[in-house]
Amino acid sequence: MVDHKAQKQPTPKISIGPKSSTGNVALMPETVPSQEKIRERAYELYQGRGREPGQDEQDWLRAEREILKRER
Repeated sequence: MVDHKAQKQPTPKISIGPKSSTGNVALMPETVPSQEKIRERAYELYQGRGREPGQDEQDWLRAEREILKRER
């Protein structure tokens, strides 16, 4: 007979504290552009090209460069 309690993996301890917490809480810097901003700009570029498919990656990279340049 197998004791399932003995095989149970430990649960990782992850805690998310309030913003005023002094604990170990990872915060994203404000200078990192959100994917939403990049997505919106890439879609604008796509529309500006007449909605022709096939250049999604170029639109995304251009949008990313533009957003990063603006946020510096």
